[in-house]
Amino acid sequence: MSEGFKYSNCNGKMEFDLDQIREVDCIMVDKVYAQCQQRECYPEVDIEIDSKSFDTIRFKPGFIVEDTLIISDIPNKPHFRRVQFILRVPYEVITCDDKDKEGFLPDTEVDIVMFIPDARDEFEFKIVVETSAQVLGQPIISDKKLTFAVGLFIIIKVLGKVQLLVPTFGFCPEPPECERFQPEDICDNFDCHPFPLFSPLQYEDIFDEES
Repeated sequence: MSEGFKYSNCNGKMEFDLDQIREVDCIMVDKVYAQCQQRECYPEVDIEIDSKSFDTIRFKPGFIVEDTLIISDIPNKPHFRRVQFILRVPYEVITCDDKDKEGFLPDTEVDIVMFIPDARDEFEFKIVVETSAQVLGQPIISDKKLTFAVGLFIIIKVLGKVQLLVPTFGFCPEPPECERFQPEDICDNFDCHPFPLFSPLQYEDIFDEES
């Protein structure tokens, strides 16, 4: 860093004075050319479990099923394409007796229109997805079958690797010292606890003259 470069560090977040921008750099990045959101609801997802109870349901990132992505031109609509694929979301049921079960939410057929501009043949756009799944309501276990409802939020993006010119402050400063993990001592706050009463309250302590 150049001498005199100043920044503040608060809770791991660095804040810079924009007046100290030193130069512009050319970087290679996956630029988001277009993105859109979609949501799906699955009112009844079933999975067999060898347990009478479970701890939690965890969802893993959704992905585009291999060989299902189709990008096709749309007549009379230049720079826009029809994007079709099958989205699959894995999940895992964590049981209370360490007999975890894995499954998939019902496949989602995506058929949308997205901005994908014309480009040279060698330029490749990527379609990527991000998912966030939530259990809706109360899951039910009956005859070793777990039934639950899921709401799924989906973000679909068109990415293209390009060179971008961006303002920079130069190279990054040295990071702050790591915070070492220290197990909490249950006695640390004991000295701050109020001293308890050793004797029961008297009648006049509980009922004043007015009451």
